[in-house]
Amino acid sequence: MNIFEEYLEYVKREVGVTISTSPLIVRKYIEHLLKSEGKYIRAAAVLAAAQNKDGTIHHDAVIFAASIELLHLATLVHDDVMDDADTRRGVTTLHKKYGRKTAVICGDYLMAASMSLANKTEKKETYLGYSLPTYMEAIALGELNQHINNGNYKLKVKDYLSIIDGKTAKLFEAAMYSGVATSDDVREQQESYQTIGHAIGMIFQLLDDVMDFDENESVAKKPVQSDFEQGVITLPLIHAFSIYPEALKKAEQHALTRNEVNQYVRNSKGVAITIAKAETYYATAKTAIENLDIIDTKREELMRILNLAMRK
Repeated sequence: MNIFEEYLEYVKREVGVTISTSPLIVRKYIEHLLKSEGKYIRAAAVLAAAQNKDGTIHHDAVIFAASIELLHLATLVHDDVMDDADTRRGVTTLHKKYGRKTAVICGDYLMAASMSLANKTEKKETYLGYSLPTYMEAIALGELNQHINNGNYKLKVKDYLSIIDGKTAKLFEAAMYSGVATSDDVREQQESYQTIGHAIGMIFQLLDDVMDFDENESVAKKPVQSDFEQGVITLPLIHAFSIYPEALKKAEQHALTRNEVNQYVRNSKGVAITIAKAETYYATAKTAIENLDIIDTKREELMRILNLAMRK
């Protein structure tokens, strides 16, 4: 077990302790979320950015990583309510098991727990430049922006990118920024980590949107072939509409079937265009990582996370 795997276990333990020691009234609900444990890629991003020149990682990075994961859990709970999703990672969603109102309140509790945990760092006066609430605001606005644009078949590429910047990329940016804040990296390098985190988040969401067209539910571990039905307009479809105006017209008339959606996306190479966009973010992040003045193990872990986002 390398240092990152070891510290990731500490993070998982911290998340588990936070949930298992929460007030009984909420604990019985949110413990259900531990049954669908994810890959902790955001926590791994915190730890990767946090490694010092001597290879050590400060315990504050563990606290930040656990805080980020709790915030991520909160966003998933709220996402599932908004999408009316039945399962998440193969497990029944919280709102399907306990009801929408309970799920929303549990999501709110997890957001508060995330902030509370982040405030328990040992050297918190050192991290005044890192503001988790600011990132939380951006994430909430990204989700609201997506909701407002539900069914907006004329959504522009720049507006789509702005939505996923808020709803997904900001959390990865927060992860990288919080990690490097605990490290001995010089301040001049810290903006590079925000660039890397942002790019990884954009890649993650772009490829997640591709999955709706390209994977089956057993592979994706989430509902697929459902974004269009829920009014969520993603880049593959935006591109298809730009090539086939008759498809846009049919969508506005609520006369476009799922099979037609898939056919238009396929004919317009919407999936390939979206993957190519993700590749541009990959190149940006890779260049930023290569230009960092860091030890080899840190660079390797940053590249591992980038490649994981890119499904390489």
